[in-house]
Amino acid sequence: MADRSKDIEIVYFKAGNKVAESKVGEASVAVTGLAAGTVVADGDYKVTFKDSVTNLESEKVDVKGWTVLTPAPEAPTDVTATPTTDGAVITAK
Repeated sequence: MADRSKDIEIVYFKAGNKVAESKVGEASVAVTGLAAGTVVADGDYKVTFKDSVTNLESEKVDVKGWTVLTPAPEAPTDVTATPTTDGAVITAK
């Protein structure tokens, strides 16, 4: 396995613009700012390693696609129950 202690991981969008860069020695980086439910196809992003000492960069490799998670709705707040003759009316914000 390659020694990545001096490497920087760089992620590019398929058009060639850099979108994220790790710290030296960290072999992971986050791509953020995408809308929930966005479907990213294989190869929409490319990843490379750059040597922080020599500034030489590896060849770009396709990133496998993914779908951005959709968060669950916020939990109800200010929940109240108003009794009725056969149960209750429950309200929440």
